[in-house]
Amino acid sequence: KSSVQTIGEEQIQNPYTELLVLKGHQDIVRFLVQIDDCRFASTGDDGIIFLWNAQTGEKLHELHGHTHKITAIAPFSSSDGTEEKTDLIITASADRTVIVWDCTSGRQVQKVSCFHSTVKCLTVLPRLNVWLSGGSDLCVWNRKLDLLCKTSHLSDAGISALVELPKNCVAAAVGKELIIFRLSASNNGSEGWNVLEVKRLADHQDNISSLVSVNDLTFVTGSYIGELIVWDALDWTKQASECNFWDSSVRPDVQPEIKLSQSPNETSVQHLTSDEECVFAAVGKGIYVYNLQMKRVIACQRTAHDSSVLHIEKLPNRQLISCSEDGSVRIWELREKQKLPAEPVPTGLI
Repeated sequence: KSSVQTIGEEQIQNPYTELLVLKGHQDIVRFLVQIDDCRFASTGDDGIIFLWNAQTGEKLHELHGHTHKITAIAPFSSSDGTEEKTDLIITASADRTVIVWDCTSGRQVQKVSCFHSTVKCLTVLPRLNVWLSGGSDLCVWNRKLDLLCKTSHLSDAGISALVELPKNCVAAAVGKELIIFRLSASNNGSEGWNVLEVKRLADHQDNISSLVSVNDLTFVTGSYIGELIVWDALDWTKQASECNFWDSSVRPDVQPEIKLSQSPNETSVQHLTSDEECVFAAVGKGIYVYNLQMKRVIACQRTAHDSSVLHIEKLPNRQLISCSEDGSVRIWELREKQKLPAEPVPTGLI
């Protein structure tokens, strides 16, 4: 029997159980973002942002403003010494606009319509008090939505994902390459910023689909052919890599399963999130929990949705939310935290 436990079954190691199925979207749900301990937002191809109560599953707001599908979403909370903290989110769309929303009232706060191409990803850097948009260019903005600087045209593929790294750096996925940029403010006292490309990493065999920061020392990338690479966040060296890490049939102690063909949807790592101990991966229709220290999958739900899982997000109290091409949003709970048994680490890494 495979050592991988299935979420929802009797399992000692990681007993995830489905709590709620939330329906309301009329099309593919691609993105989730946590707003606070009680609320999260979902959005996708119907162009509508839904705000949900994470405890009850109640729909709190429907946000209408984009005319095409949503292509990125990020939390955008504002707080400084003079004003009370406001919970905001920022969304980008194929209509080439970016909108900032107030999560309490559901109203639009600001809108930018100066983009020449679709924004594919958004990242907010609270320490630097700026946010980034990625597409055909990497752009740096302030909280007033003023453009501070941008890179030249990168490639036809454009930036598909961004993640913040230490020392004012970000990693950008551009096709199969990972490009490291460093941000710096101008020294002349103006609001000018500079973005400098410092390194290109070409270790993936296929287009990179997701990036996640694990902690200040580590980040992880996933690709469309099922590769997982663990990186040092400080010097950007490769720490470990696996292919088909989620497939128990490639484990040496399990008889391999003969498959005539696999569709790309079955092997693709669509999204990654992390709790500093594990990486949670959306692969095909399933969710897989990969322990970084043990270097293996410790739990999975192979059919978490009826179609491909496109995004997963952590909630407080050991809960996960997932969304899918099937148009649903699901909430999962880790029933009880138990110590993982001491086992020898398998040699599964390259």
